[in-house]
This record gives sequence, structure tokens and C-alpha cells, in this order.
Amino acid sequence: MSLTIEPFEQHGRPCVRLRHPRGATAAASLHGAHVLSWKPAPGRGRLYLSPNASHLPGSAVRGGIPVIFPQFSGRGPLVKHGFARLLEWRFAGLQDATPFGQAAVFEVDDSEHTRSQWPFRFGARLHVGLSEDALQVGLEVLNRDESAFAFTAALHTYLRVARLSAVELDGLESTPYEDSARKSTPMPAANAPIRFDGELDRVYANTPSALRLRDGESTLHIEAEGFRDTVVWNPGATLSASMGDLGAGEHLRFVCVEAGTVVEPVTLAPGDRWLGVQRLRE
Repeated sequence: MSLTIEPFEQHGRPCVRLRHPRGATAAASLHGAHVLSWKPAPGRGRLYLSPNASHLPGSAVRGGIPVIFPQFSGRGPLVKHGFARLLEWRFAGLQDATPFGQAAVFEVDDSEHTRSQWPFRFGARLHVGLSEDALQVGLEVLNRDESAFAFTAALHTYLRVARLSAVELDGLESTPYEDSARKSTPMPAANAPIRFDGELDRVYANTPSALRLRDGESTLHIEAEGFRDTVVWNPGATLSASMGDLGAGEHLRFVCVEAGTVVEPVTLAPGDRWLGVQRLRE
């Protein structure tokens, strides 16, 4: 079944909406190639977008699926989470020859601006595919430089939840983690599903490819390819209230389950490509 594309504007930003013939939709902004929403058919919206998010030029949008490249968080000299989510991307249309069939494709290249921060020539693509009950997002990086370069990357996915106290994330029970909320303290495997009862910020290395987010009677299946690690985050009540683009109580409406390669950087030789994919499925 063929997908259709509808251009529109949101907060003065050019966006595109992707429609599946059976009713599923997704929307993305050209600012940061930022996926703003995903609604399976039939079903509720599955991504969280903060009502207090900034949509100003040069700012990152709080919620949806921010593209993290070429640096995760503060793990390096660049601006936090890199510059990809702050750039204006091009919409390259609906294409059939993507890693997962027909998808909307967004592109960005290096520029004098990016090279002033990170001195390499690159190309990046974001592939956004949609089926009746699933969303697939693929980040592709091409090295156009004469030298190899290293980077970290992630899809910082904000998943909407109905009741945070009832949420459990399965699949990481046997994996040790780094506790970023406690000065990156190494922690042993918890041997239990992840529950969200306070600030939680964990980096799991070399994780299983399939996870399950249970939210009451609802289950979301989360799969990754190419990305080696998983980051799980919720700011908790105190941090949420202090964040101007989030606000008091907003932490109760989402959890972040991020497909990433953040512990060991990817090293890409000249002319080589790398691809990381995250799939969300009801």
C-alpha cells in the first residue's frame, strides 16, 4: 500500500505528514528532521510532545524523536547532543529504495557552520517509514571526508504513557548500566523490569535488540538495529519542574527509550555508510 505525504506548517516551521491508507499517521518537522507525532490505526498518539516545547530557530524541540548526532549528551566538546537536531534539513520526498521500503526521507549535509564545530564532511539521512501499526525511523550517516571520523548518535524517543506509576520496561533485566543520575556510577544488572518512581537516567551498553514497554493493558514493542546501546530517561518531578520547556507534572506523561550508540563511538572510513534503525510497534 502506498503512503501519501501532506505538507503543512506548525509554529511557522515547514513540516510533512505521512499517511498510511489504513489510517496511521506520522508527522515530522524539517527543523532537525524531528518526528513530532505518530498515531497507529486505530490507536492513540504514541509520542509525547511537550506543550511548553520551544520551536524557535536554533533551539531543540522537547519531545517527539530528536536526532542526536554527532555527539550524545555532553560526552565530547560539542553542544549537548550535537548539532543535527538544531539544523534545517531538506525533505527529499517519498522514496521506495530505503532500508525498509517506502519512507519519507530527510537530508542534511555539512556546511561551514557544522565544520566550524566538527571539521568533517558528511551527509545524513533520516528515513521515516509507516505501517498500520508500526513506525520505523532510520538514521544514516555517510563519510564524505578524506579522513575517518568517529561519532556517537541516538534517536531520543519520547514515548507517551497513560500512567507512569504503572509503566514497566522489559528486556534490560540482565544488562548492567551506567547511572547518569548518580554521576555515571556503574551499576549491576537489576534482574527486574525498569519502573519509573523518580529521576531515572541510565545508559545500557550492548543491549538486546527487542524491548517491551508495558503501560497498563497497552504494550509497545521497541526494536533496534545498528544501534548498540539503550538510554532510558525520565526527569522525575523536581527536574521536570525546573525545565522551562517541560514543566511541573509533565514527567508523568512520558518515558524516553532511546536507541543509541553512545558508549563506544562509531568510526567511519571515507566513503563508508552507517545505519541505525529503531522500530516501534503495537
